[in-house]
Amino acid sequence: MADAFSSSSETVIQRVVDVTVKTNTPEEKLQELFQINKTCDFIREHQFQKVALQFPDELLVDSVAVSEEIRTNTGAKTFILGDTSYGSCCVDEVAAEHVGADCIVHYGSACLSPSNRLPLMYVFERRPVDVEKCASSFKELYPDTHSHIIILYDVNYVHAIDDLLTLLSPEYPNLVASALVVEGEQCYSHGQIKTQNNESCPSEQDDTRVVCRFGRRFSLKSGSSITDYNMFYVGQEGATLRNFMMTWNRCSFCSFDPATTKGRRESISINRALMKRYYAIERAKDANVVGILVGTLGVADYLTIIQQLKETVRRAGKKSYMFAMGKLNVPKLANFLEIDIFVLIACPENSLLDSSEFYKPVVTPFEMEVACNKKREWSEEYVTDFRHLLPGRQSHVPLADEQEEGDETDVSLITGALRSNNLLTSEPAESPFGTSVVLRNQALTVANTNSAASFLAGRSWQGLEQKLGETPVVKAVKGRRGIAIAYEEEGTSS
Repeated sequence: MADAFSSSSETVIQRVVDVTVKTNTPEEKLQELFQINKTCDFIREHQFQKVALQFPDELLVDSVAVSEEIRTNTGAKTFILGDTSYGSCCVDEVAAEHVGADCIVHYGSACLSPSNRLPLMYVFERRPVDVEKCASSFKELYPDTHSHIIILYDVNYVHAIDDLLTLLSPEYPNLVASALVVEGEQCYSHGQIKTQNNESCPSEQDDTRVVCRFGRRFSLKSGSSITDYNMFYVGQEGATLRNFMMTWNRCSFCSFDPATTKGRRESISINRALMKRYYAIERAKDANVVGILVGTLGVADYLTIIQQLKETVRRAGKKSYMFAMGKLNVPKLANFLEIDIFVLIACPENSLLDSSEFYKPVVTPFEMEVACNKKREWSEEYVTDFRHLLPGRQSHVPLADEQEEGDETDVSLITGALRSNNLLTSEPAESPFGTSVVLRNQALTVANTNSAASFLAGRSWQGLEQKLGETPVVKAVKGRRGIAIAYEEEGTSS
């Protein structure tokens, strides 16, 4: 009997892997799927001359056909944005500005995070959904017709929600459907999505009837709270559903997957997921050097939260460095071994990064604030949108005054060692020799700090060096042929 692991290295390298490739959408369906007429009306109405069309990877196969239709019908010059700098759910305003675009048309799934630079239009994918089966699954999951239920959904199924409400509302008087909203006046959507100012959408924190989170808005009955409602989600399992469940972690969730036409009760243990995040917070408390990862250049207020995080980390006696590296992966972050923990600034759907494969944990701005801000306590509230942490927002907690703060210690739940929570009264002095003694508080407590520069100086390998003028110039020679495991001139090993 052949061993499952007995394949030779050559067989593994040359093995063909079947990959499902999306075929081009028929020309007669392009109009409905990509709403070309509405997009052209949007461009002509505002007289845009340069239009950036942002497609996710799975829709790039139709990008040329859509671009050509828009260019022919409007006369505008179109640019296709494919490989986005960060997540495809966010609007890539930086890439659009590189081509001097007057506006952006964003296709496919979207996190609906507000962006302020360029006029924007969302075109959702309009994925098919069997409304009859969805309604049937809903009734099986909620046999009590008097239950208080809120319908949430992936943006690609917004076109079917009205039909679903028509089937369910007569039997479920306490059913509420969320509406899509985007802050600001730069978004145009032709009725599918509404725009509004942040001040016009109060939150559940203000004891009002309207809840506005993650581009969704719904109303609650007077005297009730979000915890009195069950959540029904229409869409596939993924970042959007996970974001909802972490934020409203005290609500019961059910979902309907239009791809499989199956409904189910979400059985993921939210408590277990929250405890996993709390472990990362404890790692953040133990950390001395923090890496701030810029995971978006388009979400509004990202610069403000960077400054707030830098101050929060400094006041906690830690040192911070900022990194802008596009899409994250394990090899990128592994280059910075001096960093004890990373904090990712991104949209809500991309913030909850599973860092189990990374060498160092990656936490959210909220988790870093729990670790560094003594006034913020770990509670049932979990914030994935960093904009809610800013001054004037519902989840903002100001830092303690430095004069009022004393030298306190607690015990690390990971190492069991004592750690100091006192604040730095001065910036640590840089030292090329690796270690410096700095003043931590008025009690003249001293501490050893290692800067990233000194860490780099002590490494055996520091990266590629140009060595201009030191490398002799030689003529090009014929290289090897084949693959690294067996070049042709090496022959075969016995």
